[in-house]
Amino acid sequence: MFWKKKKVYLEIDPDEIFLDSKNIPLFDQHQFEGKIERPIGLSTVRLFSLSCLLVGVVFIFKIGILQIKKGDFYVALSEENSINAKPLFAERGVIYDRYGRELAWNEQGAEDFLLRKYTESGGFGLLLGYTSYPAKDKSGNYWRLYSEGKAGIEKDMNDVLSGKNGRLIIEEDALGNKQNSNIVVSSVPGENISLSIDKEFQASVYGAINHYVEAGIYSGGAGIVMDIETGELIVITSAPEFSPQVMTEGEDRALISSYLTDRRSPFLNKAVSGLYTPGSIVKPYVAIGALEEGVISPEKEIFSSGQIEIPNPYFPELSSVFKDNKAHGYVDMRHALAVSSNVYFYEIGGGFQDQKGIGIRGIEKYSKLFGLGTETGVNISGEIGGSVPTPEWKARYFPGDPWRVGDTYHTSIGQYGFQVTPIQMVRAIAGIASEGSLVTPTIFLGEQSKKETLDINKTNYIPVKEGMKLSVEEGIAIALNLIDLEIAAKTGTAQVGALKTHTNSWVTGFFPYENPKYAFVLLMEKGPKEQAPSASFIMREALDNLRLSSPNYFQQVDSGVTE
Repeated sequence: MFWKKKKVYLEIDPDEIFLDSKNIPLFDQHQFEGKIERPIGLSTVRLFSLSCLLVGVVFIFKIGILQIKKGDFYVALSEENSINAKPLFAERGVIYDRYGRELAWNEQGAEDFLLRKYTESGGFGLLLGYTSYPAKDKSGNYWRLYSEGKAGIEKDMNDVLSGKNGRLIIEEDALGNKQNSNIVVSSVPGENISLSIDKEFQASVYGAINHYVEAGIYSGGAGIVMDIETGELIVITSAPEFSPQVMTEGEDRALISSYLTDRRSPFLNKAVSGLYTPGSIVKPYVAIGALEEGVISPEKEIFSSGQIEIPNPYFPELSSVFKDNKAHGYVDMRHALAVSSNVYFYEIGGGFQDQKGIGIRGIEKYSKLFGLGTETGVNISGEIGGSVPTPEWKARYFPGDPWRVGDTYHTSIGQYGFQVTPIQMVRAIAGIASEGSLVTPTIFLGEQSKKETLDINKTNYIPVKEGMKLSVEEGIAIALNLIDLEIAAKTGTAQVGALKTHTNSWVTGFFPYENPKYAFVLLMEKGPKEQAPSASFIMREALDNLRLSSPNYFQQVDSGVTE
């Protein structure tokens, strides 16, 4: 069978072959308009395909290298560059005085954390302490994550003040520019603390003390004022001191070095950690002991010729002489306290001729009953105890040397091995002012203090308090005889140093006399034996300065001092 070949007829549109002669002038020849199209050649297609294949192979090879060989490295680098976790520093708690005035607070600085600032008012360095800031390593990462208290209240209450840091996630581009940030964990600010301190009163007492320290008359000093009822410390200061701002910033190396080498011990809080020979400020406690034990009445007079002599049984011509500060003649208990007669207290302490004394055991008993030589329990770190001399104490420190009556005499006037702190003495004198309530001092406003009631006949406090009042009116504490404030006080002077060339000067007391509200103590350390202003004179200066800024302490009414 024959197949007949079909004819295929293709229609050709003339427009596809022939150009419209009328349109030729309108074509853009540079854009190849009006030109006859020609198909791409096979060699060109093959060359293009080969090029694409080569580029694809190289790209896949590079991807493989990055993924297999360096994948982990670039993943970690990518995460580090894009997301960065930083601590969100907690705001440290503010420290206030009893009236809400800032003593330590925070200010914004150039760093990620707030800067700690302290009051410029003097007298707070050893009480407040100082802090150290968060710190970075060489790579810029924080290794110390908190502002940390290094001394004083900042250290003691660090856990309360610090708060808790949060966490901040920061998204950055490859150049380190911040793109976004999110708080993952919010920071918790530290708690604020209110101290019982009166900023103005503290500055006044410190200023009076430090004036004579910086003048080189005394090597140091300490002052305390305490609320007799609550135990709240209105003032507690020590001189010399360091600057908490300088110590926190840590930049003034020369000044910090001078603190460390200063022989006056500016890092020692003398109010709670300084041990000193008390001298005659222990006489009120010996007097109360003598009344309690019935060895003397307040009215009985003892004659002071200026000294007493104890015969030596082995060498009668070598009598032991114990001197008074002067010949006082006949003095009863009130006047003996007012003029601070040593002979009177030698006799009621150690006995002499027909006058019986309470002896060293009695002195030890009543001294310790009022807390002398023992810690008070105040909530300030660094408190130490002290000592009341006894035969056991002497045997420990001077083996083979027996206890003698002369040792009792010296102990009865606060000498020999007697060692106390100012905080012990302010607590003890508050016990006399309150007629038997021994309160634990506290530095925090509104904190409930422990109280102990002493088993002592209240009538035995009266002649002692009257003797201290008489000391201010006409005795050796007359510097504190103010027109607008009735004060009772007892002074003391203790010789110090191997050659007894220097003295510590004390004054302790309470005010107002009727319905006492505040007890105080002021110590001036290592001054000259003569022609130096006494502690009572310096306390007077502090009160005179206070009258201008805080006259409320001088408002005496029937119920006491009002605030």
